[in-house]
Amino acid sequence: MLPVLENLALDLTDNGILVITLNRPSKLNALNAATIEDIGRAMQSALDNPQVRGVILTGAGDKAFVAGADIAELAALDELQARRAAERGQEVFCTIEESTKPVIAAVNGFALGGGCELAMACHFRVASDNARFGQPEVNLGLIPGYGGTQRLTQLVGKGKALELMMTADMIKADEALRLGLVNHVVPQAELLGFCQQLLGRILTKAPLAVGLVIDSVNAYFDKERHGYQTEANAFARCFASDDFREGTQAFLEKRPAAFTGK
Repeated sequence: MLPVLENLALDLTDNGILVITLNRPSKLNALNAATIEDIGRAMQSALDNPQVRGVILTGAGDKAFVAGADIAELAALDELQARRAAERGQEVFCTIEESTKPVIAAVNGFALGGGCELAMACHFRVASDNARFGQPEVNLGLIPGYGGTQRLTQLVGKGKALELMMTADMIKADEALRLGLVNHVVPQAELLGFCQQLLGRILTKAPLAVGLVIDSVNAYFDKERHGYQTEANAFARCFASDDFREGTQAFLEKRPAAFTGK
């Protein structure tokens, strides 16, 4: 059973893809505290639901994925409240990043501020040809607070990340592709179909191994963990799985594998 959420629309396809749509088109899907909480609940539901095998995160309407944070709400925060808001946003976005089920951001239109941060928390991004990306927080006397300073640097490198955050420049989809911020750019009308096809290909692979790839790659960026050891541990864990036995046997027998995620 999928939760009913005020600011999101949830749709589970027959092949186990959960499409999470941020559904505040009149506000260009801007992130407020309630929407962040809804994203957290939706992601936890996806992780707990065995029928959900992968997630596509997108925005309602043709203008914006997420145009940024709710500025009126931010303007009312004091320093302590702002820290708590940043920490909660980081916690929810880390739930996406650390999900063992693959999460693709289908970015249509503007992905600015918190919207760019949300897209970067996903495992990778597919942009429509009208997408625009940016971290314009310095225009408001702010910096990104939901992990943007960290993830943008990981994706595009220190120099370009600093330039984008300090100038508040907005970049088009083709520039985002060149920088490595997005994986693919497609016509807007083809965005969801392309993401479903791409995720569908991933879902034919061993679920346990896919989740361990995600965990091992995340370990590279975690100062508390040793990436190579995490990879070795995950590699060894695969050998104890039914999926490994099925995958190798199917290869030797020249037939498609029937993975179970165990």
